[in-house]
Amino acid sequence: MLWSLLKIILFIAAVAALALGAERLLDSGDGLRIAVAGLEFTLGPLQTLVAVFLLLLTLWLILKLAGLTVAVLRFLNGDETAISRFFARNRERRGFQALVDGMMALASGEPTQAMTKVAKAEKLLGRPELTNLISAQAAEMQGDTRRAISYYKKLLDDKSTKFVGVRGLLRQKLAEGDTDKALKLAQKAFTLKPGHDETQQVLLDLQAQKRDWTGARETLLARKHSGALPKDIYRRRDAVLALQAADDFRNEGKPRHAGDAAIEANRLSPDLVPAAIAAARTWIERETPRKAAKILKNAWAAAPHPELAAAFAEIAPDEPPAERLKRFRPLLTALPDHPETRMLQAELLIAAEDFPAARRAMGTLTESHPVARVFTIMAAIERGEGSEDAVVRGWLTRALTAPRGPRWVCEKCHSIHGRWSAICSNCEGFDTLSWREPPEDTGPSPTQTEMLPLIVGQPAPPPAADDTDAADTGETEVEEDAPGKAEPETHDKAAATPDPDYARDAEFIDDADRPTKARKAQD
Repeated sequence: MLWSLLKIILFIAAVAALALGAERLLDSGDGLRIAVAGLEFTLGPLQTLVAVFLLLLTLWLILKLAGLTVAVLRFLNGDETAISRFFARNRERRGFQALVDGMMALASGEPTQAMTKVAKAEKLLGRPELTNLISAQAAEMQGDTRRAISYYKKLLDDKSTKFVGVRGLLRQKLAEGDTDKALKLAQKAFTLKPGHDETQQVLLDLQAQKRDWTGARETLLARKHSGALPKDIYRRRDAVLALQAADDFRNEGKPRHAGDAAIEANRLSPDLVPAAIAAARTWIERETPRKAAKILKNAWAAAPHPELAAAFAEIAPDEPPAERLKRFRPLLTALPDHPETRMLQAELLIAAEDFPAARRAMGTLTESHPVARVFTIMAAIERGEGSEDAVVRGWLTRALTAPRGPRWVCEKCHSIHGRWSAICSNCEGFDTLSWREPPEDTGPSPTQTEMLPLIVGQPAPPPAADDTDAADTGETEVEEDAPGKAEPETHDKAAATPDPDYARDAEFIDDADRPTKARKAQD
C-alpha cells in the first residue's frame, strides 16, 4: 500500500517537473545548444521537446533489447525459462484480452462468438479453470446441454472451481426434471458451501418435494444461521415442516408422534390455521378440550377462518344450538365486524331457528362481501322465514354466479387448492399457499348464467325500517311483486338445472324445514 502510494507521488512529481520545464523553455524562446567533439547544434524549443521524446523512446528500446539479450544469454547458459518468460508476457496479455472479449460476447447474447474467443484464450493461457465456465455457459445459451455438462464436469477436477461445476450440473438436472440426482448434487453443493443462499433454497425445495422433513428442517436452520431468513419467517416455515411431519406420522399409524408434531407446529406459529386445527384436534383426542378451545380462539383472533369454526364445533359435537351459540360467543366477539364472523353467527342462529336475528347478523354483506356463501345463507334465512320458492331460488341463483370467496391460492403460480398443503400441487412451491380471494373473471359468463335471475326469480330486498305492518304480518314486498309468480312451472324447470353447487345448496335449504336434520348438519 505504501509502495503504491509512493509510486503515485513520484509519477505526479515527474509529470509536474516536465510540465514546468516545458513551460519555462517555451516562455524563454531560447533553444538548446549542444556541443559534441567540436560540433555545435542549436535546437529550438519545439525541436528540443521532440528530441527529448526520441531520446526517451531510444532509451526504452535499449532497455528492452538489453532485457532480451540477458534472457538469451541465460537461455544459452541453460535457463530455458528466462526467454520463455520474456515472450510469455505478451502471450498472457493477448490471452486475457481474448478472455475478456469472450465474457463480453456471452453477456451480449452471442454464444458462438464467445466460444471462439474462449477457445483462443484457452490456447494462449492454458487456464481451463477460467475458460471452461464461460464455455459451459455459452453451450447452455446455444441449447447444447450435453456439451455444457461436459464442461461442468471438467470444472470438478479443480478444487477452486468444484462448487461452480456442481452448481452447473445441478441446474441441468433441475431443467431435465431429474429430482433424484438434483437432490444429491444440491446436498454436495451445500457441503461445499453451506452458506450459499441459492443452494440452501434449492436443497430445501427438493427435500420438501421428497418429503424429507427432517433434512428440510436442518437446511432451514442453516438458512437461519446464515442470516438468509428472518426469525418470524423461519418459525413459520419450521412450523409448516413440523405439520407435514405430523401428517406422515398419522399416515404411518403413529398418532402419538403425529399429535406431538402438530402441537409443536402450533407452538412455532400460533396463527398458522392448519397447525392450529391439527393441534386442537390432538387435544380433543387427548380429552383436553380447554387447551383446544384456547388454541382456536387465538388463531381466530389472528385471522378468522371457517375451518377454525368447524374445529371449534368438534369440541362439543352433540350440544344443542342454543348452548353452541353461547359457547361460540368468544369467537363472535373477537372480530365482530369481520365477514367470516358475521356469516358464522348467522349460521349458528339459523341452526337455532332464529331467522330474524340471522338476517340482522348478515348486515350488508350482500353488498360489501357478495360471495356465494353469503347468498346461500340468505336463501336459508328466506326459507326459514317462509318466503316463496322464487325468492329462495333467486338467492341461490346469485350464489351460482358469485365469487366463491377466499380459498387457498398459491402465491407463485396462482392455482387454487381445495385444502392447504405445504407443497403446491401445480408448481411444487414450498409454503406458497395463502388464504385469500383469487382474482375472479368479471366478464360475461359463457353459459349466460346472468339470465338466471330473470328466469327463477329475484331475491327479496330487505324490508324498510318503517314498514311495521309488513314486519307484524311476516310478509315482504317480494311476495306481491316476485317475478315469475304467475308461472311456477317455468321456475321449477330452471331450478332443476343439474348443477352440483346448486344441488348442494338446495339440499341445505330443504333441511331448514327439518330442524333436527339442520341441527345435525350444523353440528
